[in-house]
Amino acid sequence: MSDAKLDVLGIGNAIVDVLARCDDDFLTARGLAKGAMQLIDETEAQALYGAMAPAVEISGGSAANTIAGIASFGGNTAFVGKVRNDQLGDVFAHDIRSLGVDYQTRAAVTGPATARCLVLVTPDGERTLNTYLGASTALASDDVPEDLISSAKITYLEGYLWDPPEAKQAFLKAARCARGAGRKVALSLSDAFCVERYCDEFLDLVRHDVDILFANETEIMSLYQVDTFDEALQKARHDCKLAALTRSASGCVVLSGEELHVVNARKVDEVVDTTGAGDLFAAGFLYGLTRDKPLMRCAELGALAAAEVISHIGARPETNLGELADELDLD
Repeated sequence: MSDAKLDVLGIGNAIVDVLARCDDDFLTARGLAKGAMQLIDETEAQALYGAMAPAVEISGGSAANTIAGIASFGGNTAFVGKVRNDQLGDVFAHDIRSLGVDYQTRAAVTGPATARCLVLVTPDGERTLNTYLGASTALASDDVPEDLISSAKITYLEGYLWDPPEAKQAFLKAARCARGAGRKVALSLSDAFCVERYCDEFLDLVRHDVDILFANETEIMSLYQVDTFDEALQKARHDCKLAALTRSASGCVVLSGEELHVVNARKVDEVVDTTGAGDLFAAGFLYGLTRDKPLMRCAELGALAAAEVISHIGARPETNLGELADELDLD
């Protein structure tokens, strides 16, 4: 792995996050399930955007957030995701490159507009996501840079990509390329509803093509169709080479072979916005792995990054994570 040019290359939906605060009544009036993620069309996206309070716009998407977090730690990263050659597409490309991330994916010149996620944050810090996938679904096998994947220690894939057929093929090509080059493949299950739609296919991936699995408590239970976390944990121990299973305020469980570590979540003064907590946990964990840290320390770095991002609005760190890890003697 010493000849690797990149630490982590992420592949996922290229989405511009639009974040605004709201109260519970706003969600109820529009029939939005608090804390859930729903896919919407362009017409719905325009209507909801028009009703939202003043918002902040920033490049987003699950895997892109993780890659941005790794870059904040000081890792060498790249991202692959499709935008349209429109205003939001330019915003996405400029924003992610400004973080030091290598982003070369060609913008689409026809078809749907750049994807956006309308994130509604209630006073308790819970976020409700309304996502128009737009151009991100146009990601295809031709967009997968085999040379970059072959030079990355870890290729990180987000489960949301399993929905669009062309993107699924790009996903599989990337996994084959990484494994063919002797590199590692990491997968985030992304969302329990996504897991339910493709449960058998995800299980096959986990058992045969994935080296590192990220999932929260609900997602791993959905994957194994069981009623308790402990049941899911035992099944994951059998199937996964390495799994990091997050449990919100209860921390995480990391398992690999006979190893099992329980790591507490870091305390924060106030939970402002949980957007990106899982994404940033993955960032810290993957950064630790690329630096050959023990699994316990990888999880602590993940907890550090998650705690930083839930302390403010938005899914990207506002504090340099590498410097923060140094201050806390975690790097």
